[in-house]
Amino acid sequence: MRFVIDLLALAPSQHITLNYQYPLSAAIYKIIQRADEDYAAFLHNKGYTNGSKHFKLFTFSDLRTPFFIHGGNMVMRTTAASFTVCFHMPDAAENFVQGLFMHQQLEIANSTCKASFVVKQVIAQKNDWPQGYPVLLQPKSPLVAGRKNERGNYDYVSPEEGDFADLITGNLMEKYASINEVDDAALEKIRSETSLHPVFFNHPPRHRLLTIKEGTAAQTKVRGFDKFRIKLTAPEAIINLALDAGLGIHNAMGMGCVELVGKG
Repeated sequence: MRFVIDLLALAPSQHITLNYQYPLSAAIYKIIQRADEDYAAFLHNKGYTNGSKHFKLFTFSDLRTPFFIHGGNMVMRTTAASFTVCFHMPDAAENFVQGLFMHQQLEIANSTCKASFVVKQVIAQKNDWPQGYPVLLQPKSPLVAGRKNERGNYDYVSPEEGDFADLITGNLMEKYASINEVDDAALEKIRSETSLHPVFFNHPPRHRLLTIKEGTAAQTKVRGFDKFRIKLTAPEAIINLALDAGLGIHNAMGMGCVELVGKG
């Protein structure tokens, strides 16, 4: 389930931190909490589980607005902005989610700046594509793939590296298993029907180094990539999951949001 959230800034020339992903994630949680404390607590504290792994199964895109850089912040050139937010939820929840966001106030803030908005419009988007064809997906926020090292931290992997597709596919299977009762054989069958390959333009993918929880003791750096595409052949449920929950890791921090741009 995908929604375009149109925002109206409450003042001109709003300043937004360049590392706005974590503050925007926090703002989304606050909106959800006002309407449904139990669901907000579930997302924040636990999420969907597969063994020891937990998945929030929601993501959001980069913020779209014209801006220039000043003093290490984005300065909006207009009062209009938008982003796409995606949830793995039943279609029957569409009206609930639209009502959840409509006319709400939203702040993107850290210790140095704050931008205030009201939600002007919420537009639902359908996951429509010609069935039976591979789909072509494009990241709308940095896509993050990582392999755990001996210290338990992630070594981030470029789409140009050989195991990138396996890492993204494996993560998709783990997400699927977190919401479906499947044994190892059934999951392996689904994986055998899933093929994922990065597709490049006439330039390498762009890498972006982002700071999460900027200015706090828990500050961490995340490396993601965009400016490339992914060709995905998979069962319908897997394609929907990729669109509604994101690809790769750190989705709830605004990473790995993808959109359908055509047939593969």
